[in-house]
Amino acid sequence: MAAVNPRKLTEPRGKTLSIHVVTWNVASAAPPLDLSDLLQLNKENLSVDMYVIGLQEMNCGIMSLLSDTAFEDPWSSFFMDVLSPLTFVKVSSVRMQGLLLLFFAKHQHLPFVQILSTKSTPTGLFGYWGNKGGINICLKLYGYYVSIINCHLPPHMANNDQRLQHFDRILEMQNFEGQNIPNILDHDLILWFGDMNFRIEDFGLHFVRESIKNRCYSDLWEKDQLSIAKKHDPLLREFQEGPLLFPPTYKFDKNSNNYDTSEKKRKPAWTDRILWRLKRQPQANPHTPRLPAPPFCLTLRSYVSHMVYCISDHKPVTSTFDLELKPLVSAPLITLIPEGLWTMENDMLISYSLTPDFLSSPWDWIGLYKVGLRHINDYVSYVWVRDNQVSFNDGLSQVYFNVSDIPETEDQFLLCYYSNSLHSVVGISKPFKIQPGSSLAEDLLGEAQPHI
Repeated sequence: MAAVNPRKLTEPRGKTLSIHVVTWNVASAAPPLDLSDLLQLNKENLSVDMYVIGLQEMNCGIMSLLSDTAFEDPWSSFFMDVLSPLTFVKVSSVRMQGLLLLFFAKHQHLPFVQILSTKSTPTGLFGYWGNKGGINICLKLYGYYVSIINCHLPPHMANNDQRLQHFDRILEMQNFEGQNIPNILDHDLILWFGDMNFRIEDFGLHFVRESIKNRCYSDLWEKDQLSIAKKHDPLLREFQEGPLLFPPTYKFDKNSNNYDTSEKKRKPAWTDRILWRLKRQPQANPHTPRLPAPPFCLTLRSYVSHMVYCISDHKPVTSTFDLELKPLVSAPLITLIPEGLWTMENDMLISYSLTPDFLSSPWDWIGLYKVGLRHINDYVSYVWVRDNQVSFNDGLSQVYFNVSDIPETEDQFLLCYYSNSLHSVVGISKPFKIQPGSSLAEDLLGEAQPHI
C-alpha cells in the first residue's frame, strides 16, 4: 500500500505526440502483403504515438457486411496484426458501408484517451444511403477535444457544388446534443480526410498529364477545385493542408502506376486529401498584453503519397504530425499496482487508487492482458472490481484474481482498469511477468522484487 504515492499538484510538462494519418480508397481490394511503407515502419527511429486510418470503398457487398458484423473485417485485422507487436492498441473504430475509420494508440496513452462518441453521416442517394458521407470519432486526448472525420464525397467534375454541400452537411451533423460535448467547431483539433473527389478544372487531359510528367504542379494547383473553394468559403479556409508536392493520386490502372488507359481516360486529380483545423486562438490587440504561446499546436512533418501500392485506382496519402500540448490531464484516474510476486499457483492481489473526482461503477472491470494486445476486448481474463473486492480504505482498493484465471505462460502482462461509464481505459499498470510456481521459493531466497 505504501507504494501508492499521493499525487502532487505540479505544473504539467509539455508533451509532443506524433500522429500518423492514412487515407486510402482501396476500391474493394484486399489488403496488400506489406504495409511498411504506408505506416512508415521502414523508417529508422520510428516515433509514432498514434495512427489514424481512414479507408474508402471497402468491399461492402451484403455477404461481406454480414461477415464483418460477426468478425473483424480483413483490413482491421491486418492493421491490428501489424501494429499490436509494436504496442499499439485499437482504441476505437466506426464503419458505414465502404467507409472505415480506425484509431490506434500506444498502450501507455490509453488512460489519457477517452472516446466520447462515434457517428455516421450518410449523404448518398437522397441523403440517406451510406455509400457516400462521413464517419466521425470524437475523443478527449489528454483533456483536449479532438474530432476525426473520414469522408467520401460525390465524384465527377460537374458535381463540385454537391461536394461542397456534402462537406457542409457532414460538419453540421456533428452535433452532440445531450452529451455535454461542445460543438465540433469548438474542438481543439479537427482532422478531416478522405476521398474528397475534387478535380482539376479547365485544363485538358494532355496538358495535365504533361505537367505531371514534368513535375510542374503549380499550374494544376491553381485549378484544383478544393484550392479554389477555400478562397471563397470562410469556414473551409480555416482548414489547413500541406503542399501538394506529390502527383495526383487518381485515377490509375489497377496493378500499375499508369494513369487511366481505358476508353474513358479520366483526367488525373488530387482526390485524396488530408486537412486539419485548430480551434481559433484569442487575438492580441494594442490594448492587451502579448498572449502566451498556445498550449496546443500542430506541426505537419510530412504529406506524401505512396506510389508503391497498386491494388487500387487510387494511391494512398499519409500525413505525419507533431502535436505539442500541455496536458490538461497529467495523471490517470486509476493507479494500478500488482501486489507481490504473481505466480501460477495462488490467487493474486491487485491494489489500485482512485482520484477523488472519479466515480467507479459496479460494472467497472480490470483486465489481464498479454503485452501486445490488439484491442481492449483482447484480455486473457478479467474481474469485476466490486465482485472481487477484498478491501477498501482511504481511496485504496484491493481486488483478487482467482488462480484459475491466471494463465500458465511466462509472457509479459499488463493490467487495465476499464470504466463502464466513461467507456474507456482509465488506468494501466507497468508490464510485469507471471512466474511459474517452481521458481517462487528460489526467488524468495534471493529476495527478488516483483517483475514490474
